Amino acid sequence: MEDWLRGDALANFQPGKVYIVEFWATWCQPGVGEMLHLMRLQEKYRDSGLEVVAVAANEDAPTAVEARTKLDAWLTEKCSNLNYRIAFDYTGEMNKLWMEPSFSAGLPTSFVVDRDGQIAFIGHPSQLDQILPEVLNGSWRTSDKAKAADTERMAKSEPMARELALKKPIDDKFWAAVKLEDWKTALWAIEEGIALMPDDNNFRLAHAHLLLHKIQDMWTGLPVMRQLVRDAIDKNSEDWMVSALDQLFHPANDRSRLPPAERFAMGKELSEHILALNPPQGDSLKYRSYPAVARYYHDNGNNDRAIELVELALKSLDGPEPVPGELKEQHLPDLLQALANYRGGKVCYGALCAAPQNRLPGGAKARPGEKNT
Repeated sequence: MEDWLRGDALANFQPGKVYIVEFWATWCQPGVGEMLHLMRLQEKYRDSGLEVVAVAANEDAPTAVEARTKLDAWLTEKCSNLNYRIAFDYTGEMNKLWMEPSFSAGLPTSFVVDRDGQIAFIGHPSQLDQILPEVLNGSWRTSDKAKAADTERMAKSEPMARELALKKPIDDKFWAAVKLEDWKTALWAIEEGIALMPDDNNFRLAHAHLLLHKIQDMWTGLPVMRQLVRDAIDKNSEDWMVSALDQLFHPANDRSRLPPAERFAMGKELSEHILALNPPQGDSLKYRSYPAVARYYHDNGNNDRAIELVELALKSLDGPEPVPGELKEQHLPDLLQALANYRGGKVCYGALCAAPQNRLPGGAKARPGEKNT
């Protein structure tokens, strides 16, 4: 390990103990809730020989020093009373040794090392409550349940891991070009990605974004945008439709060169399909899609409808389908800011308030595409 931020350094696994080695990141949605879960497991099974080690090997920052500082501050704010070790690695070595050989692609991922020093389980931490007692009593690793769980995991994880391995050189080239604001090189990287994976949403969005908002080649970009809208609707995918709508109406994007009539026509079609898929009277979560639709209505002059949609998005945060606290904390400020801007006055949700302002809610910036996490 490169560094230890919490707890004593661990040089090796001690025979007779059981270890949970969990890979996670501060940007991962489960966040604090998952850390509390690990704290409960550490407390419950400490006397049985359990040691929890959380590995932060995917922090998003330009340098190791910045990543470590950011991580340390996050831990101090969110979980000041941790009862297990936190390890930090910016070199990528831990991912090469653990995540990649096991075809583990998503975060968080838990590895359970048994008393013999063998990896007995790899999977999502939500499964730990079920399997830990059997690992601790020594019956898990050779059981039929363990074999079935690993077979199921590989069936899901291996294709995803292989796809990420194919995309990594393209992603690296793309983000290096973005950092330099070399939009043509970024475009070449994305076009290479689309040739390899024509149905990848991140590549398709980045393609449209670069052409329309960075290179501003309307002659090439508009047909790309039209096809993106068409495919999003044909797939009946809320994620695809919201992402396409953002290309047309998100205030972080420069829409000045887009033909207004065509922009609003595409926005109308996308918005109607989103509302049909996730209707206002339904209980489905609306915090992601409704703000995007509200921006269309606001730009189109129907401010009352924009207010109504943002209010429904806020209401859905407390609906019958529970929203994790970390996710609610992430989306609430932008929803309040949008509502304050549309109403033209201060709005509050509990102790959190927002006043109208001209800048983009949350200080967000336009991004050519989203990293595949």
